Formats: sequence, structure tokens, C-alpha cells
Amino acid sequence: MSQKNIENLKKIEALVISDVHLGTFGCKAKELVSYLKTVDPKTIVLNGDIVDVWQFSTSYFPKPHLKVIRQLLKMMENGSKIYYIVGNHDENLRRFIGLTLGKIEIANKVVLNLNNTKTWIFHGDVFDVVMHHSKWLAKLGANGYGILTLTNRFVNGVLSLFGKRRISLSRDVKKAVKGKSKNITTRFESTVADLAIKKEYDYAICGHIHWPEKKLIKTQNGEVSYLNSGDWVENMTALEYHNEDWHLVYFKPEMKTNNESIAANDELLVPNEKTMLKAMLNDIIHN
Repeated sequence: MSQKNIENLKKIEALVISDVHLGTFGCKAKELVSYLKTVDPKTIVLNGDIVDVWQFSTSYFPKPHLKVIRQLLKMMENGSKIYYIVGNHDENLRRFIGLTLGKIEIANKVVLNLNNTKTWIFHGDVFDVVMHHSKWLAKLGANGYGILTLTNRFVNGVLSLFGKRRISLSRDVKKAVKGKSKNITTRFESTVADLAIKKEYDYAICGHIHWPEKKLIKTQNGEVSYLNSGDWVENMTALEYHNEDWHLVYFKPEMKTNNESIAANDELLVPNEKTMLKAMLNDIIHN
């Protein structure tokens, strides 16, 4: 990218995206590339589930998905520092926690100091009881989500033929589960908020649940700004830090511009899944 093009981009201190699920049919890779080409962040946090290893297939990884990786590498070459926080769908990378390659660092969590505030960022699967105690059920749910996404694509194709508004089946399901009131704080949000307040963080950012959010949560022990970066399967959202605050941003068509593996060979050196999970839990909660 030329210097002139870089100067025309939106300058932000930090960018958080999560739950891209590269390698799945539902991934909105084209939209993500278009969005990334409009911003120039000093720091990029990839907050988990960027590549979906659970549903990964060597027969499906189209060019737009590869372009997401290329665009991120291009942004790194232009000066952006990238943190890759490992999620549950890309958990195989957990064995490389602490590894730094150039300006890319693989981590369980990141704490950013921005304008005399502290932002705590982690994926959030550590608080998912179903994922850890009934992993087969979580994977079954992920497959079901994938089928729902394909069904949604077909339904929207039919609706577009008749000039009807597009719908999101998975989003409607989540709304039914979560409830309509934005004033309701879920157990997931409360758990994150309680721990963030205890650690005296100003902001707590998660992904994982595919529910973009920004709210102030108050408890008897204090308050914290809770944010969720959403996903790039249905919501197409990101978190941007500029003007001394975090902002939840939704992708819009007008954002489009005209700019167009590590392998572990010695399994004896790789800790087992329970050991890595225990280390992650300790890293996120106690450090």
C-alpha cells in the first residue's frame, strides 16, 4: 500500500476483531477485507476464533479468506502490532502461547494501557461451562450453527428474488434466548465484569458469544465498561479505540474501498489439552 493511501485511512489507536471463523461458509471475509482497508490501527487484537479449526476442511478455504490473512500481514508491514489471542475454535494454537514472530504475538490475554486506562482483552471461552465440560456438545452446536448459516444463506437468496428484506435466523435465535431488554446482564457478562472490577480494569473486552455489546456494568464493588467485539459471520462488527474511548462499529457497504503454518513436529514437547487449558485459566484469571 502506498504512503498516500495509508494517509487517507482512519487513524485509530487500537482495533479488536474476533470470531471471523475463516474456513467456514458463514465467514464474511470479503466484508472484513473491505473494512480492514479503511483503518490504520497502531495495535490490532485478533480476539480468538479467527480460523475455525473445528470445522476446517482442506477442500474449502476460498481466496477471500486468504485475503483476510494477507491484509492483516500487510497492515503489520505498515507498522501495526498484532496480538493473536487464542479462542476455542483455534485452540490448536494454544501450544504456541508466548511465541512472537516479528510484530505478531500469540497470547491468552492482552492488557492495553490507553490514555491512563487499562483494557483487559480475552476471548471468553474460559467461562463457557458447556465448552469445557461437554466439549462434544459444544462442537455439535458449532456444526448446527454452520448448518443454520447455510440455511440462512438459501433463505436470503429466495427473499432477495422477491425483493424482501434479508433476515438472520441465528441472530433471532440468540435474541429469543437472551431476551429483548438491553438492560439485562447475562451470567457471562456478570462473571467477566466481577473479575474485571476486582482487577481494577476500566474496560473488559470479550468475543466468543457472537453478541456485539457495549455497556457499563455496576456492582456493589464498582463498575466497568463491558464490550464484546461480536463476529464476522452475521453481525460484522469491530471495536475501535479513538478519541479516548472504545467504539462499537458495524460494517456498512459504504466502507468498501477501491484498494484491493507453524507445525509442532515433536508431540512429546506439546502439553496435553487439560494442561494447556489449566495454564490458560491461570494466565487469564490470576495474572
